[in-house]
This record gives sequence, C-alpha cells and structure tokens, in this order.
Amino acid sequence: MLKVALVGNIASGKSAVEAILKKNGYSVLDTDKVCHNLLTELPQVAKEFGEYDIFEDGKISREKLGTLVFNNPVLRKKLENILYPSLRVKINEFFETSEGVAFVAIPLLFEAEMTDLFDKILFIYTDDKIRLERLIKRNNYTKEYAKLRMAAQMSQDEKVKKSDAVIYNNSTLEELEQNVKISIEQIR
Repeated sequence: MLKVALVGNIASGKSAVEAILKKNGYSVLDTDKVCHNLLTELPQVAKEFGEYDIFEDGKISREKLGTLVFNNPVLRKKLENILYPSLRVKINEFFETSEGVAFVAIPLLFEAEMTDLFDKILFIYTDDKIRLERLIKRNNYTKEYAKLRMAAQMSQDEKVKKSDAVIYNNSTLEELEQNVKISIEQIR
C-alpha cells in the first residue's frame, strides 16, 4: 500500500481534492475531522483548557478554542501535545484498513512532524491572492485576520520543496481534476 499525505495551507482547496479522490474510489482520511472528534473524545482537552472560556452549551467550542490557541503559541503547543499522539494512532488505524493508495488530508503535516508516517507527500498549491479571497468569503474573516491566519503557517514554497508532487489549484474544478490525476501518476 502507498501511504500518501495530502497537504495544503489554509483555503488551498483540500476539500475539493478530497472529493475528487473519493469520487475516483480512493480512501481518504480527513485529519481535521479526526481532530474535531478528538476534542470531545479526549478528556485532557477539557481538563487542560477548562479554566478558559472555550465552552458553549456545555461543550467545547472549536471556534473559541481555535481563537485561544491561535493567539497563544504556548497553549497551541499544549493542545498539539494532547491531540497529535492520538492523531498518529488514528492515521495508523486508517492505514491498517486501507488498500492500494490511501490518502490522509493533513494540513499541518510538516508543523506536526508526522512525515515519517507517509511514503509520499502531495502538496496543493494555490496562489496566496486566491487563498485570501476564499478565506474571507468562506470564513467571514476580515482581510487582516485572514492574512494573520495565512502567515501562521509554514510558507507554501517551503512545503513545495518538501513534497513529492504538487497539485496546482488556481483555476477551474475541471483543471483541478486533471492536475490531481497527473500528480497521482507522478507519485506512483
């Protein structure tokens, strides 16, 4: 089996690429969804962050927790130290039940230092101007906040250098589908 990391910075089009892969019969694990579930599954999250205003209707609010840790590198690292060991387990469980080529959408692969879990890395590259527009529209962020969110991640150019192939997503959905197919051939 070929274990492939699908990486892309915020608003690069990871969900669109995931949909294309699934439509073509590939197994795809979305680590964003896994981490969202882990927030409620792991009691350490509520225990370690309970003193902060992160709850809404008695449940952890991803939005409140995200805002808290985004603005505080120490707390972000604390949350990562809780989530990442369990995320590694979930990724390995996914691989155990997959065949052929299995994709894991993991936006912060390099930041999380999990490259050792994968055979190949596919990076989704989208021009920063397009990503900024998508982020403002999709998340209702101000331009300034969207730029801050984008700047918080390792640069796309750095990630391209660390990847085995690049999927360019600067045009139409049809072109993206073609680029996905080409990139899959490059990594096989």
